[in-house]
Amino acid sequence: MSVDVNQRAHELREQLHYHSYRYYVLSDPVITDGEFDRLYNELVELEKAHPELITPDSPTQRSGSDVSEDFPKVRHPAPILSLSNVYNADEVRAWEERNLRLLPAGTQLAYTVEPKLDGLTVVLTYENGVLTQAATRGNGEIGDVVTPNIKTIRTVPLRIPAHPNGKPAPQRLVVRGEVMFLKRDFDALNERQAAAGLPVFINARNAASGALKQKDSRITATRPLTAFLYQIVELVGITLDKQWDMLDYLRDMGFQTPPNSALYPTLSDVIQQIPAWESRRNTLDFEIDGVVIKVNDLRVAGELGVVGKDPRGATAYKFPAQEGTTKLLRHVVSIGRTGRVIPNAQLEPVFVGGTTISNATLHNYDIVAALDIRVGDTVVVKRMGDVIPNVTAPVVALRDGTEQAIQPPAHCPFCSTPIIRPEGGVDFYCPNLHCPERILRQVEFFVSRGALDIDGMGSQTVKTLIDKGLIHDEADIFALRADQLLELEGFADKKVQKLLASIETAKTRPFERVLTALGVEGVGSTVAADLAAAFGSMDRLLTATLEEVDAVEGIGEVLARGIVEWFADPYHRAVLDKLITAGVNMRAEERIAAGDQLAGMTFVLTGTLPTLTREQAEELIMAHGGKISGSVSKKTSYVLLGDSPGSKAEKAAKLGVPIISEDELRGLIGG
Repeated sequence: MSVDVNQRAHELREQLHYHSYRYYVLSDPVITDGEFDRLYNELVELEKAHPELITPDSPTQRSGSDVSEDFPKVRHPAPILSLSNVYNADEVRAWEERNLRLLPAGTQLAYTVEPKLDGLTVVLTYENGVLTQAATRGNGEIGDVVTPNIKTIRTVPLRIPAHPNGKPAPQRLVVRGEVMFLKRDFDALNERQAAAGLPVFINARNAASGALKQKDSRITATRPLTAFLYQIVELVGITLDKQWDMLDYLRDMGFQTPPNSALYPTLSDVIQQIPAWESRRNTLDFEIDGVVIKVNDLRVAGELGVVGKDPRGATAYKFPAQEGTTKLLRHVVSIGRTGRVIPNAQLEPVFVGGTTISNATLHNYDIVAALDIRVGDTVVVKRMGDVIPNVTAPVVALRDGTEQAIQPPAHCPFCSTPIIRPEGGVDFYCPNLHCPERILRQVEFFVSRGALDIDGMGSQTVKTLIDKGLIHDEADIFALRADQLLELEGFADKKVQKLLASIETAKTRPFERVLTALGVEGVGSTVAADLAAAFGSMDRLLTATLEEVDAVEGIGEVLARGIVEWFADPYHRAVLDKLITAGVNMRAEERIAAGDQLAGMTFVLTGTLPTLTREQAEELIMAHGGKISGSVSKKTSYVLLGDSPGSKAEKAAKLGVPIISEDELRGLIGG
């Protein structure tokens, strides 16, 4: 056996012991769950290949423990086991195949799939319908009694059944579940911590653990925890044969069970649904890090028994970790097209959510100050879906005193203009309309797919044209000549002709696309469409009063004032004059109605649809009488959901706004 292998196993054991202590006992981790799993799985694989490396104190030989000396102890009526992990479809199939080899030939297995909740495991005991005891999981055999604290959680019934006409309560019922924060409640808690000058919590799971381990339950009561129950540990007087029936029974008793749980007849059905579960991950009200797949037949699950500390009848399908920790190396300032100063973090590369991240946003300087993020910190980086990675918190426990505070710049790093902060505003701005970085970002936006969609005009091409002095604003694009472009490195005749043809095509884009491309702050595709419909042409819009713009549905006074001021600005007027001279379309086409099936309905779009582009979906909705909105409110009729959705889907779920698919949209308009 290699000395290196032996040494690596020793290092992994030491690291895992330390991080288990920080996670379970101190509730103060310095690495993320995903990083812990990677270390743990590496040790598992080493021990599989070299069984002689297994030691009695190896973390693979026991479950973690959150037992504390400060609380009374209780032995659970049955072991509160952990779960094995799988990470892809092949490993799921291998899990089933191992189980089927232990069962009679021809056995067919159905499965439940439940969200894998990222919370703190608790065990609740009810005697004759009354909550008499609540305990943490502890080491799986013995847990801490935290009954007074659990009683502060309003989703935990103090008496069952929770509704008067429910089924009678059993003589004794012991249930297992998770205590956790909903996302919105955790964010609100951190806002209160920051406002009070207190440290923010790195993750919701450890914040929940800390809340349950308070000696004063009045403190726990101030933390907006919730609880989901999903397993019966002990039940007297009633026999349940199926996991799905168990969930139904828990709901009948008045417990909150994991939402979106589903029953599937075969493992193939389960595997087909996993991508949908992963895409749904960011729309849920709570954090999950995977799904739990359980054999539905409880008798069969019992016969399969336990291997090590894991029941064979269930496994956890883990999604790629969306968080990681790394070093913040530098504070880098970028300037947006509106002049907004954006703080960014240059990071030591870290693999998160399936990609390597070396840069992340810090949002704004108020957030930087509230979280006390410093250059040199070890920080938590989060990546959700296709959203830009962001730094969510520093790991204060790892500071050594060399870290440096992050401050907003006094001058623009690209044009040296003094930075301003509008009174009452959150963001800092470079006010110079001629700032080369602002011009670069505006031109990039102007030619982008959601705006005028000029093919062949990528970021590097835009930068080259600006650096060579061929364009000074977005309107200059339409004055470019072939002889100018042919002098540039990498521009052959065919490429030049293709680019010029794309520029010519861009002149004919719909008027609302032109308005979007102008980059007026607050005027996205939805507001641009509203302006185009209300005024019909650029000439009419240029003479519009504040009152007229304010009267457009969906545009408030602040946005209306910004729009009027933008079109009155001499610099913007000069750009518009050049666009008009170049022959860019400045008049809205009359929309031909295809029907009125969606009349009176307002839609919000989020994510990537299967067959329609965003523009096509908006056209389809408006052609049938519907309206498009850029934000979700109680007045929203439907949210149209695609893959990799953003926060709009999450807000819709909170407000109870119906969420529909592309097929369901087609159904509303009759196909």
